[in-house]
Amino acid sequence: MGKMSRLHTGAFLSVALLSVPIAAEGAVLATYGFDAITANSGESMAIGEAQLFVDVIEIGVTDQVQFHFYNLGSAESSITDVYFDDGTLLGIASISGGSGVSFAQEASPPVLPGGKSIDFEVTAGFLADSDPPVQPNGVNPGEYLDITFDLLPGKTLADVVDALDGGRDLRIGIHVQGFANEGSESFINLKDPDSPEEGDTLHHTPEPASLAVWGLGLAAVALCRRRRP
Repeated sequence: MGKMSRLHTGAFLSVALLSVPIAAEGAVLATYGFDAITANSGESMAIGEAQLFVDVIEIGVTDQVQFHFYNLGSAESSITDVYFDDGTLLGIASISGGSGVSFAQEASPPVLPGGKSIDFEVTAGFLADSDPPVQPNGVNPGEYLDITFDLLPGKTLADVVDALDGGRDLRIGIHVQGFANEGSESFINLKDPDSPEEGDTLHHTPEPASLAVWGLGLAAVALCRRRRP
């Protein structure tokens, strides 16, 4: 399962803008989808891979980067835990979310469920989860979460994107609950397919379900363009 990891096309940005509540504030440097690393339900895996994204944002503050998580879809699902593995980051500077989203630093569980299978090691302090009640306060459809990090001395925003593209230097994991089947799944960000590593299988051919979601979005954008005077 999976789809494109980094999306810089105008079509995608137009689709994102159709959902005003989750639009990012700041310059979007890169956008990443997610790939399931657990397999409790094929339906839940497909929902997460089709609906969940994170933008890397330049917020105009020196030595800081923001990660803008959002749920772009209608199927029941809620990002309840976020984890970061190593990279160019110094520490969490702030956590905020839109209406209905409430997160705090640290998480339970303190490790990404299923992360051991891909050697995902959560960096100390680089994690956050939703406050009780967990699922309602997570990132549900149409909602977003912003986590801002301070950068390590000498590191830049370009270094953050490069680290994510490499697929090993910096990885983002999310634990998702609130599916209609009451199950949960874990996902990690998809890396840039132009930066393959031997034995790395994180980037896959898009599934028909994912392609259908993208097709609907692109059709909506085309319709909006045709209706312009």
